[in-house]
Amino acid sequence: MRIGAKVPNSGALPVERGIAAMAAELEAAGFGSLWVSDHIVMPRRIESRYPFAADGKPTWPSETPYFDAMISLAVMATATRRAELGTAVLVLPLRHPVELAKQAASIDVLSQGRLVLGIGAGWLAEEFEALDVPFASRGRRFEEWVHLLRDCWNGEPAPFDGHYYRLPEGVICLPTPLHDIPLLVGGHSAIARSRGATSGNGWLAHQSATALDIDELRSGVEEMREAAKRAAKGPDELRTTVRVIDSAQRVADVARSLPRLREAGVDEVVVDVDWGRPGAAADTYGTLHDWADR
Repeated sequence: MRIGAKVPNSGALPVERGIAAMAAELEAAGFGSLWVSDHIVMPRRIESRYPFAADGKPTWPSETPYFDAMISLAVMATATRRAELGTAVLVLPLRHPVELAKQAASIDVLSQGRLVLGIGAGWLAEEFEALDVPFASRGRRFEEWVHLLRDCWNGEPAPFDGHYYRLPEGVICLPTPLHDIPLLVGGHSAIARSRGATSGNGWLAHQSATALDIDELRSGVEEMREAAKRAAKGPDELRTTVRVIDSAQRVADVARSLPRLREAGVDEVVVDVDWGRPGAAADTYGTLHDWADR
């Protein structure tokens, strides 16, 4: 089982510790993948339901500064040599699809083919309103954007005339990625898991370390694999990554869950690190690694 870590790209740590320095320390500790989160703006007052907390309320204040996910990955690419670099998750409909394709290809080439994109349709309606993107159309935009990303990564995308975007003939989009960039679809709805199997290359689930529901994950993996079979796609080609939030103080609990998570079909876990504790990166990886192959 692959063990990944969240690189904080929000709050005070990106300035106090440095995104590059934290990424390098995590890679040196042994983590196989490094991930950032994504918000472009936050409303002062949040009415939307946060889907990853039992009470539906975000666990951070709106005034928390967020450093851009793609810029953070570019910084991390210069500071690391081995670890995969990913987003958990990028709110895809809020990004310009061709510009994002360019950014992603550039990061993939400069990192020697280490990029993976976790992508989601989004949950924060107020953020969509601030960016003048209709919240109700996010699902259809998501599908179009996935098509455009992959076509742009071919270098010469075909003309496209969709519901929300038009790409003319004769466009060249270089550089092309060094590998087929995996697209892991975030979310816990049936449609998210279906998209993970059909539009994407797998599922990126979020769960709290305080309430890991392995049965839910097992059911979700099975549901995704069945959707892949219906789409004549090999289910073994799909990947399931679980971002375990609230895990910095609960590493031992997460570690003891790894054998059951692997049995449920989870290929990778992504955890938080307690950056206030010296040596936490190495200790966290060591604790998880001890349980990963049991």
